[in-house]
Amino acid sequence: MQKYNFGIVITGSIGSGKSTVCELLKQHGFCVIDADRINHEILNSSSKQIAEIFGDEFIKDGTVDRKKLGALVFNDKIALEKLENFLHPKIKEQILALASKLEAEKKPYFVDIPLFFERQSYEQFDKVLVVYAPQTTLISRVMKRNLLTKEAVLARLNLQLDIEKKRTLANFIIDNSADLEALKVEVEKFLHKIKEIYADIKI
Repeated sequence: MQKYNFGIVITGSIGSGKSTVCELLKQHGFCVIDADRINHEILNSSSKQIAEIFGDEFIKDGTVDRKKLGALVFNDKIALEKLENFLHPKIKEQILALASKLEAEKKPYFVDIPLFFERQSYEQFDKVLVVYAPQTTLISRVMKRNLLTKEAVLARLNLQLDIEKKRTLANFIIDNSADLEALKVEVEKFLHKIKEIYADIKI
């Protein structure tokens, strides 16, 4: 199995701020592979297969109704498993293909994989950054952002490994408990560590 020496996985929980961290890393000039974007692209091109698996009611204007499909799978473990069995091999194939190209550049890059620990199928990567915020903060953020009830947010969080457990499994942690300015400082601290690890490479 090929090891990706320059790839650093970014993970966390819903509401922890992975997307914001990824944007900040891009501003610093780093490449970021986005598993969610790949997921959306595959879903958008798979309306026929999704209709076959879940039914025509999950297709709207010729594309997958992600909101309706999400409401189903977040409350039905069997449906979630069906969706993951369809999507995950395709997502992983694209992630590894993109990572192989970035490895050739011999510079650090990032791979945003929201369910990295839950999947346990990306052994190619051995460096993991967790974007952290306590569960109470995660709940309030997602309620506000997605206009969901507390129960709906907890249903999503309960499908993921607890953020405190993820924190113990990480090689690096960026604390996103506060505001954007505090997060920028956290990202700077993290990048200082990365530059020390890859001291022989111009980053």
